[in-house]
Amino acid sequence: MGLKMVPVTKAVGMVLPHDMTEIIPGGKKGPTFKKGYVIKDSDIPHLRRMGKNHIYVLELSGNELHEDKAALTMAQAIAGPGIEYDNQPSEGKIGFRAEIEGLLQIDCQHLLAFNLLGEKGDLVAAGRAIPLVVPKPVVDEAVSIASDIGGLIRVLPWKIRRGAILVTGQEVFEGRIKDAFGPIMKKKLKDYGVDALSVSLVPDDVEIILEEIKKALGLGAELILCTGGMSVDPDDVTHVAIRNAGATDIVYGSPVLPGAMFLVSYIGDVPVLGIPACALYFRTTVLDLVLPRILAGEFIDREKIAALGHGGLCFSCKKCNYPLCPFGKG
Repeated sequence: MGLKMVPVTKAVGMVLPHDMTEIIPGGKKGPTFKKGYVIKDSDIPHLRRMGKNHIYVLELSGNELHEDKAALTMAQAIAGPGIEYDNQPSEGKIGFRAEIEGLLQIDCQHLLAFNLLGEKGDLVAAGRAIPLVVPKPVVDEAVSIASDIGGLIRVLPWKIRRGAILVTGQEVFEGRIKDAFGPIMKKKLKDYGVDALSVSLVPDDVEIILEEIKKALGLGAELILCTGGMSVDPDDVTHVAIRNAGATDIVYGSPVLPGAMFLVSYIGDVPVLGIPACALYFRTTVLDLVLPRILAGEFIDREKIAALGHGGLCFSCKKCNYPLCPFGKG
C-alpha cells in the first residue's frame, strides 16, 4: 500500500486515505468525503468545486483489498442458510439479519478460528474489516474457514408445526383446581407457529396417560408436551407412562434451574417432553432453552442436555429480559 498524488479527473475508483473537509461560508464545515471512500465519477465536479485539482489516494497492490470489499467478500462466506446481509458495507461494517423465522446457530469453533486471523474485527450479528486495507491472503483464509462449513451463522427453519399437550394431575383432572398448564404451553407453541391439535387433562394414571399419548400420535402430532407428574413422588407417574408408550433415547433430569426434573425422549421421530411443575411458576425454564432446538429438528441427547449446565442458572430477575441475558448462554 502506498500514497500517490493524482489529478482528480483520474482518481475514479481510488481510495481516499484521509477525510476531506469542505467549508461552506455561513454553512457547514466538516468531512464531505471520509477516509476510505472510493471515488466515483459523479464526485469529480464536487471535488473540483472544493478546489481539488489533485488529491492523494491509496494505491493498493494486487495482494490488498479495500475494507468494504474485504468485508463483503467475507460476508458472502459467513452467511449460511437463512441469513441475509448488507450488500453495501460502510467503513468495512456489515450487518447480518435473519431471513426467516427459526433457530439461530453460530459455529463458535470456526468463529474463533476466523477471529484469530487478527485482521477483522430482528440484527443477529455484525462484522467489520478493521484496517482500511486488508491483505488479500487473510481474506482468502477467512473465506475458506467460513465456506468449508457452509457459513458461520445460519437460521434453521422450524420443522415442527403440529403439537399436542397432555396436562397430568389428579386435582386438575377432577376439577378441584383450574388448569393453568394448558394455556401456558399452548401459548409457548403458538409463539413458534405450532398448532396445538389437542389439550388433554389426564389423571395420574399410567395407562390413561399412555393412551392419550397414542391418541396424540394418531392425530398427527409432531411434538408432545406432557406437563406435571415429573417428580420422584410415587404419585407422579408421567415419566413412567412416557417410557411405557415406547419412548426411547430418554434423558430424565437436567442441570438447569428451573427445570431439574425435565425429560426428553422420542417415540419414533416424535419428541415427547416431560415438563416439570416449575414451568407453571417461572416465565423461563429449561423448556425455553430446548424447545426452539427441537422445533428446528435438532436431536437432543444426554450430552446436549448436560452441556446446558454452563449458564443453566436462571436468576429470576424482577424484569425478565430473556433471551437477552446469560441464561442458557454458557
